Amino acid sequence: MASNNGSVGGKISAEKKPSGGGRKALGESNLPSRRKLTAPPLKTSATLYEGFEKMGKKQNKEQVPPPAEPPNKKSSSSKMTKKPQNSTAQTPAGHKNLEEAIKALDIGDLKQQLARSQMLFPENPSVWVKDLAGYLNVKLTAPETEPTLSSYTHDYPYCITGKELRGVIKGLMGRCSDLLPDFFDHCVYTMLRELDRHTGEPLHGYRICIQAVLQDKPRIATQNLAEYLELLRSVQNRPVKCLTIMWALGQAGFYDLSQGLRVWLGIMLPVLGVKALSSYAIAYLERLLILHANLIKGFGIMGPKEFFPLLDFAFMPKNALSSSLQGQLRRLYPRLKVLAFGAKPESTLHTYLPSFLSRATPHCPDDMKRELLSSMMECLCVDVQSLGVWRQLYTKHLPQSSLLLNHLLKSWKVLPPKLRKNLEETVQSFKVTNEEMKDTVESQDLQECNNLCQNLQVKMRGHGFPWSRLLMVLLVFAAGFVTHDIRSHGSFTDSVTATYLRSSGMTAVSQQAWNKITVYSKQGFSWLETNTPYYYSESVRVLGPLLEKGVEKAKSAAILISENTTQLILWVKETTPLLIEWVNTNTPDNVFQMLAYLKELLLLLHQNYIVPALAYLSELLQRAWTSLQESCNGEVSVSCLQAHALSFTNSTWQLLQQTTQAIKTWTQELLTRA
Repeated sequence: MASNNGSVGGKISAEKKPSGGGRKALGESNLPSRRKLTAPPLKTSATLYEGFEKMGKKQNKEQVPPPAEPPNKKSSSSKMTKKPQNSTAQTPAGHKNLEEAIKALDIGDLKQQLARSQMLFPENPSVWVKDLAGYLNVKLTAPETEPTLSSYTHDYPYCITGKELRGVIKGLMGRCSDLLPDFFDHCVYTMLRELDRHTGEPLHGYRICIQAVLQDKPRIATQNLAEYLELLRSVQNRPVKCLTIMWALGQAGFYDLSQGLRVWLGIMLPVLGVKALSSYAIAYLERLLILHANLIKGFGIMGPKEFFPLLDFAFMPKNALSSSLQGQLRRLYPRLKVLAFGAKPESTLHTYLPSFLSRATPHCPDDMKRELLSSMMECLCVDVQSLGVWRQLYTKHLPQSSLLLNHLLKSWKVLPPKLRKNLEETVQSFKVTNEEMKDTVESQDLQECNNLCQNLQVKMRGHGFPWSRLLMVLLVFAAGFVTHDIRSHGSFTDSVTATYLRSSGMTAVSQQAWNKITVYSKQGFSWLETNTPYYYSESVRVLGPLLEKGVEKAKSAAILISENTTQLILWVKETTPLLIEWVNTNTPDNVFQMLAYLKELLLLLHQNYIVPALAYLSELLQRAWTSLQESCNGEVSVSCLQAHALSFTNSTWQLLQQTTQAIKTWTQELLTRA
């Protein structure tokens, strides 16, 4: 049951040779082979649905099932020539929109027509599904806005068909599951045939069937992408037909991210530079990535071959994309990059480094240069094999290597320690290569690479002047000096430090500052004593109801969390024994043997190393305590500990004085020599 204007969709010959179902039946029903999608259109033949209409109009009793006699083929041909005139008269009145057309659809009549088709052709299921598509396309005569339906949801028009109609469609397709790949091709090819007729006939019936097929079996759309690409290129001067093909194949992606990426990379990426098709291609990609927030199912589809054309489209200026489309693609680029790098970037990124490096020329655009340098840094940090790949490419990419070395030098402080360590061997290798090339090649790039390698080696060997350590030593020295000064003079007031502070005026300034702090603190406390009750009452008046509501909501949330937690605990209690049983059942015996060996190893370490070490440590502590008692004449007291601490402090102070004197003498000798 195809369109009344003689479309290929759902058409079967009224005079047809007996044949089996499957792909052969679709081929006999004017569907081109899946390997020959670009074949010229075949002659049309009457559908079962149209045959029944003709029988009612002409009131004849001609047999509908196809006989095998050749003379009837001629009569069939004569009927085909007259069919377009009759079909025009049979076209039902159009509806304002598709929703009205679906509401007006008689589901009972549809079931009756499908039952009659199955009764007349019980061994040819291809006729059933084609009659379904043809019937829907004839009855759903609402105007069509544009071929991509971009202003609607991704599953329009299938989403508005209603539960009963969807049940009829799914039930019939479930009985013809082996024929769905050919039926999909049939729907697409028939839509293209209808577009050739320029009759303006809507194609809602075929669109609904395409979406119904791909919703359950999205892989069907990617079985013959090469043939569809050839077909797309053959009609490249007909944008409406191209967009129709892209829309039909793209429906698979809304139900399976991996299939959607295959369709986009195989069909839409090759025509991304075509002005009439670029907008829909990028809009489809954006809708696909928004619909599938979890990108895990898309890993492994995109590789370097597909990724780098996207990078060029996104960052290269003056390419086939307009500035707005390029900006839209650039916003999608980070997610495409995640898809390209995949689930294990630590083992795949080295395959991307050569293409990144070859594009990082000194004259490439700034945005692209930043992206390339950032990506190469990621390759070097994540995949250790990237350094080996870079060493192999170094001599043929000196300007690009110079840029990357300079970027590493500028970013040295933020480089991961692991990358710093791994770079030592690579930079040394570059130094050796530079020395070997110096006699044969004289270029500025080689000289720059050599200088950058030297600077990187300096960074690797030295860590700069230790200012923090010097400051710490000075603070410790100053604290020790002040402590010794106070202890030597008996009090802080009589110490040299206090005398210096008084003579320099710092004591007076400190006292003045302390007095001001005291005054302002008293004023602040006084203000708080006066105003705190008022502001507290205002806060209670304003915030009290809000806090009460908050407390009620918190109680409700606590009750909800408690209930959910209780259910979770019960679930854990129920599933834990099952999990333990499953682990015991599925765990190899080697794992239990390994655990037994590990237990024996821990016991061995405890008996032979940990216990003796603890005993030795206890003996050392006992000896230290005995020696401390002997030094204190047999009794450890506070005065004895103070004497030991004082002795240690004096010895430390003497050491500091001697060190300071030695440094002073050494400095004076240097100045005398100068």
